[in-house]
Amino acid sequence: MAESPLKVFEKLDPELLKLVEGNADMALSDGALPRKFKLLIAMALDAAHESVNGVTSLTRQAMAAGATKQEIAEALRVAQYICGAGSIYCAGRALKDEF
Repeated sequence: MAESPLKVFEKLDPELLKLVEGNADMALSDGALPRKFKLLIAMALDAAHESVNGVTSLTRQAMAAGATKQEIAEALRVAQYICGAGSIYCAGRALKDEF
């Protein structure tokens, strides 16, 4: 996996990095929705915002949390339905080496 783009903040602003990481932990930890579902939602949102690196990273995290290829595909169907074809082109670029 590629180095995190936030790594620069380890030296530049560790306090900001801690805040960002804490937000991610809070948003993506198991709760009423399992972590896997939250990661699939985040992946679909990144596809909608055309963040190729985000889709790749979140897909890997979702799979590590137990998401199946079919669950990933269905989450991307929702992104396409709500946000349009650009999300699928982004996901295609992000996932070409994953599947």
